[in-house]
Amino acid sequence: MDIGMMLDYSGGFREAVAEVRELENAGLDVIVVPEAYSFDAVSQLGYLAAATERIRLASGILQIYTRTPTLTAMTAAGLDYVSDGRFILGIGASGPQVIEGFHGVRYDAPLGRIREIVEICRSVWLRERLEHDGRHYRIPLPADEGTGLGKPLKLINQPVRERIPIVIAALGPQSVAQTAEIAEGWQPHLFHPERAARVWGDSLAKGRAKRSPELGPLEIVASPALAIGEDADALLPLIKPHLALYIGGMGARGKNFYNDLVAGYGYEAEAAVIQDLYLDGRKDEAAAAVPDELARELSLIGPAGYVAERIAAFREAGVTTLTVAPLARTSADRIQQISELRVLAG
Repeated sequence: MDIGMMLDYSGGFREAVAEVRELENAGLDVIVVPEAYSFDAVSQLGYLAAATERIRLASGILQIYTRTPTLTAMTAAGLDYVSDGRFILGIGASGPQVIEGFHGVRYDAPLGRIREIVEICRSVWLRERLEHDGRHYRIPLPADEGTGLGKPLKLINQPVRERIPIVIAALGPQSVAQTAEIAEGWQPHLFHPERAARVWGDSLAKGRAKRSPELGPLEIVASPALAIGEDADALLPLIKPHLALYIGGMGARGKNFYNDLVAGYGYEAEAAVIQDLYLDGRKDEAAAAVPDELARELSLIGPAGYVAERIAAFREAGVTTLTVAPLARTSADRIQQISELRVLAG
C-alpha cells in the first residue's frame, strides 16, 4: 500500500518543501498538491519536481473548467517531463461555488466533460494529430465558429510517458461508475472501508465491467486523518469540524451528497441532525454531533495496533493509496507519524 500526504504550506511554501524532502526519506510515496481557490497547483508541483528525487507528485485536484482539455494535457506532460515521469494527474469537477463564484465560468455537464477531457489528454500524450468532435469540445474549432484557420496539430515534444496516470475525484453514482471505467484511479472522500460497498459497490461494478484491460486494476485513493499513539484518541474531536462541514454544509438540504453518503453508511439520523445544526449556523454543535464511532471509522486514529487493523480494513476494501492528513503540530511529529505509518502499512 502506498502512503501519500496532502501538502500543507500554510506555514510557508519553502518550509513545506524542506519537509517534503524529509518525508521522502521517511518513505512517503506521493505528495498531493491541492488547488481549490488558493495558489495554483502547477507552479508548486514544478518546484517540487526540482526539489525531490523519488516521491511521486499529484495534483489534487485540477478542476476541469478553467483549463482547456489540451492545456491540461500539455501541463500534465510538462510536469511529467520535469519530474522524470513522477506525475499523477488528479482531476475533478470541483463545485459551482468555486467554478462560478471564483472563476465566473458556468458549471455544467461534469460527467460528459471529464470523459472527453480524458480522451483528449490521452490523444495528446500519444502525439496524435488532435481531432475531437465531442458534445462539449470540438478540436479544431469548426470554421463557422472562428477564423476558419484552425488545423489539427500534435504535441511538439515527445512526452516521457504516453500514458500518464489519471485519478478522478468522484462521489456520485454515475461519476464513480464512469471513473471506474475510464481512469487509472479513483479518489473518494469520507471513505468508510467496511461500508463503502453499500454506497458505491454497484457503481464500481458497473464501471469495471466496461473497463479496458490496458488500464489495469482500479487504484483507490482514500484520505483518512492520521494520529498514531496510545493517547491519540484524545485528538478525535479535531477532525469533527471537518466532517461536520462536509456532512452538514456542503450543499443544501436534499442536495448534499456527503450527507447522503453518511446516511448510506448507516448514520441517517445523525447526518440529518448534523445538517440541521450546521445550516442553522450552529457549527460547533454540528461538530459535537458527529459520532465518535463514525470519526474513528473514517480515520487512522489510535494506538499502533488499532491503526494497523484499520489499515488492513482499508486494504481489504481495495484502497491502494492512503493519502493521510497527520494530526501533528510540528514537522518532526509529521515525519515521525509517516515513518510509523510506513512500517505499519508494510
